[in-house]
Amino acid sequence: MYPMQAVSAGPFWSNGPSPGAFYNFPGFHAGNGAVSAKSETPGEYGTQRSYTPVTTGTSVIGLKFANGVVIAADKLVSYGSLARFHDVDRVYKINDKTIIGIGGDFADFQYIKRHIDQKVVDDMCLADKNELKPKSLYNWLTRVMYNRRCDFKPLYLDIVVGGMQDGEPFLGHVNLRGRAYTSNVVATGYGTHLALPLLREYSENPTAYAGLDKQKASELTRSVMEVLWYRDCRSDPKYSQAVCTTDGVQVDANCFVKQNWNLATMIKGY
Repeated sequence: MYPMQAVSAGPFWSNGPSPGAFYNFPGFHAGNGAVSAKSETPGEYGTQRSYTPVTTGTSVIGLKFANGVVIAADKLVSYGSLARFHDVDRVYKINDKTIIGIGGDFADFQYIKRHIDQKVVDDMCLADKNELKPKSLYNWLTRVMYNRRCDFKPLYLDIVVGGMQDGEPFLGHVNLRGRAYTSNVVATGYGTHLALPLLREYSENPTAYAGLDKQKASELTRSVMEVLWYRDCRSDPKYSQAVCTTDGVQVDANCFVKQNWNLATMIKGY
């Protein structure tokens, strides 16, 4: 028999978490040498994690014609590789002079759209007959996107801005790094490879571009969206289209591509 004084019980759970406390990982020390756990306090809209896009939209195309601009994008928002949301508009009217199309992470778009809407409300409250112009929105977005990129918190967006300013059509593109350019034709995502060559047949041909009116621009947009529907696995046959001219903005959210799958009967071996 051992004497009672020599018997002592060891700790039941060494280096384990206390009830209601965080687990202290080995090797993690606070500045004063004491072991501490990392904690986060959610912000106004919860804990923000924009480093990995989750719900994304694919290509957006933009085209300038003789007296206006057209922007189109399909209505699918994918959850990873899952075609999850089939009726989501990614082309919007900002005011009677400005339209916008969004590709990339849809949650980041909802964030930036909230601030754009607030700028429109501020203009209305001032009542000085000044509206947000396409070049102003384009320049502001370049600064916002580049600032977020420099903070290593980029907004995963490809933004196409179009509209009419001083009677002239304007079309520009801004990406998540703040890189921006203006052109007669703009495309994002998979459309960069498939849509731009089709659109440039008109934009780089002075004769064809001079005869490109609203109707022909809409028909060209429809044919390009058809090609993207056949080739892009993240696209959808239903798309939205916004046309901005000197008469204002017209948005059609129920456009469909012409589908012809007769070629599928010739495919063998799959």
